[in-house]
Amino acid sequence: MKRALILGEDMPRALVVGGGIAGPAVAQLLTATGWEALVLDDRPGTEDEEGLFLSLAVNGRRILRMLCLEDRLLEDAHPAPSLVMWGSGGKQLGVVPTGPAGRPADGGVVVRRSWLQRVLHEGAERSGVELRRGQRVASVTAGEGVAAVTLADGSTEEADVVIGADGVGSVARRYVAPEARPAFTGLLGTGGFSVVPGLGPTPGRQHVVFGRRAFFGYLVRDDATCYWFANLSAAAPPSPDESAIGSAALLSRLRDLHADDPCPVPQILAHTRAELRAYPIFRLDTVSRWSRGRVVLAGDAVHATSPSAGQGASLALEDAGELAAALRDWTCPLDAFTAYERGRRERVEAIVAHAAAIDRRKRVPTSRIGAALRDALLPTLLRRAAGDTRQDWLYDHEPRRSEQAW
Repeated sequence: MKRALILGEDMPRALVVGGGIAGPAVAQLLTATGWEALVLDDRPGTEDEEGLFLSLAVNGRRILRMLCLEDRLLEDAHPAPSLVMWGSGGKQLGVVPTGPAGRPADGGVVVRRSWLQRVLHEGAERSGVELRRGQRVASVTAGEGVAAVTLADGSTEEADVVIGADGVGSVARRYVAPEARPAFTGLLGTGGFSVVPGLGPTPGRQHVVFGRRAFFGYLVRDDATCYWFANLSAAAPPSPDESAIGSAALLSRLRDLHADDPCPVPQILAHTRAELRAYPIFRLDTVSRWSRGRVVLAGDAVHATSPSAGQGASLALEDAGELAAALRDWTCPLDAFTAYERGRRERVEAIVAHAAAIDRRKRVPTSRIGAALRDALLPTLLRRAAGDTRQDWLYDHEPRRSEQAW
């Protein structure tokens, strides 16, 4: 299908705002179908120790497979097809799959966020994507047949389309759907890394603990490094002053909240030394429109979900695949954006709602009796989880194909 070139260049051009997950993935896919792609990343660089870690489900890995990046990612991943749940008294409540029921090979993997971004950046740059770091976008606009971004230094860039993949605080969304506001989930997320003497690896598993006063998760890699996270309940997001709370104070609070929880939770926190940060967790239940003119949104910019469903990164990668396919298959970008939104909205909004339901279960009971009641009821709910196919819809999304190969 012949594509009209709006800017009169040899190939259509896309400006991608955001160098996290959806951004470099969609840029690489577009270059494979004859587009020029420029990714603007506001961070000066991707440090190996930057950020924490995330779960990547099989639906996200299918996009990495399409990009020929899955094997590279798995070089530094912790396969965790099973999620083991524990009660506040140390009793195992159940085991649930992190992928389709009965298919452990399609289970989730846990990776450092910085490693995933490094793999995506490497792949994008090898494919010919231009990646500019330290480029903060101040505003996004679109006119007749052209889209543009204005950078913080006052300079501008123009292209056939602008793709806003710039996260929950998206600048691009302020242009596309200025009324859309992320909602606070009532949870703060934090986490870190430690090495606990005597705590062995957890191959194939990640563990979560419904503590008496907070929710905690962990895994141990073959090199004995423990990845851990905690969710704290909060009535509102922290103010700027509260966000400046020191790492030592946050760690002290966590140690106090989990002091009565079963081993190895207190031990993991006792051996944590690195700097910690608390992140308010937001979600975007729905956004009225996903595009405006030649500007379109992807990833958390249009459907931020809490980490509870383990689908945030995978949905961002799905978006990259579907948006690139639509721009490949439709002559007019506006028609491509319409097809992209129509094919994605119902699925992503259902997953955001699913994650919100899990968040509600994470809220800690206000009494020991409440915690005991929760621990008594959950095993019944989880007993059939290993063979329950009702959650397979989360994972069984396949990238859209057409007569053209990537």
